[in-house]
Amino acid sequence: MAVAALVAGAAVASNGSAFAGPNDDPYPGAEWERGDAAAAGFDPAKLEQIAEELKADKSNCLAVIRHGRLVAEWYWNGTGPDSKQEVWSVTKSVSSTLVGIAAAEQKLSIEDKASKYLAPWVGTPSDGVTVKDLLSNDSGRHWTGALDDAGAVFGASDRTGYAVSVPQDVPPNDVWAYNNTAIQTLDDVLHGATGEEPVDYAQKKLLEPLGMKNSTMTKDQAGNTNTFMGVQSTCQDMARFGYLFLRNGHWRDTQVVPEQWVAEATGKPSQDITTAYGYLWWLNRLGPVAGVTKAWTHEDSANAPHTQIVPGAPQDMYWAQGLGGQTVQVDPGSGTVVVLLRPGALVSPSAEDKTARIVTEALVRP
Repeated sequence: MAVAALVAGAAVASNGSAFAGPNDDPYPGAEWERGDAAAAGFDPAKLEQIAEELKADKSNCLAVIRHGRLVAEWYWNGTGPDSKQEVWSVTKSVSSTLVGIAAAEQKLSIEDKASKYLAPWVGTPSDGVTVKDLLSNDSGRHWTGALDDAGAVFGASDRTGYAVSVPQDVPPNDVWAYNNTAIQTLDDVLHGATGEEPVDYAQKKLLEPLGMKNSTMTKDQAGNTNTFMGVQSTCQDMARFGYLFLRNGHWRDTQVVPEQWVAEATGKPSQDITTAYGYLWWLNRLGPVAGVTKAWTHEDSANAPHTQIVPGAPQDMYWAQGLGGQTVQVDPGSGTVVVLLRPGALVSPSAEDKTARIVTEALVRP
């Protein structure tokens, strides 16, 4: 796939001091506090084995956070801690978070009709599509296939204009499809709701508060913020994003995004077709698991086997994922965040099964 409460636990920091659980775990300052992998509960040899496999997959970097400390990292292909790259559809989870922040500021509600912000949809078959539908990928907007969809919106010079203009295929909630074009319309939704370009809103409300100094959202040729892809970031910065969610939206003394938003976005399916999807986050929940290549109906869902993205991994594990195996993995139960960044190849080995092994195999002391 090109694709919760925190549990308290005990651990020993690299300096030998004990801490009781997530509420005592540190936040990174200008840099991540370092920790020892073995002291954090990992088998270093198993971690190294998994890292070697990811290196063989042509990965660029791997970072492992436990209890607020960077306990392991690797860089390959000439990259380093400040090497910025495209994270592709990990951007979707960032865009979802911006919607959550805007909702907390009462600038929008996810139950709003998207046509409140997208005037061309008023009085059309798209008039009933809500912001929640866009976040859940069951908007019913035009979709004929994963490659057609992604290629068309990626190739448009005015991506938002194109995304708003395509037709409505079916009513919302009838079909689940991994719809890049529909998600790009969140650019106009956020702009209309906040009065700010999403690229600027992200900088002020998310990236700067988290200290993601090597991260930016980007714009298309027409000046629209890219919301379905386009974030440029690093392993360590993406770990900050994952850690925000591990800490239920808290960042030191600031509630960057509400706890309730984290629970709604990542703690349960956002619709009743696939259990593998929240608000632009991938979930490991047991049930019918849709992928990115096929649109699913309720009938498809009813006839699908019940499984998980990674069978045997914790059901409350979740991911921001992007083309080529870009992965931000959050496991609330073990207090870990794992980030893997790779070249954005169309054909690339799956990543979530290997990043999950860092928790299911390499973590020997929960």
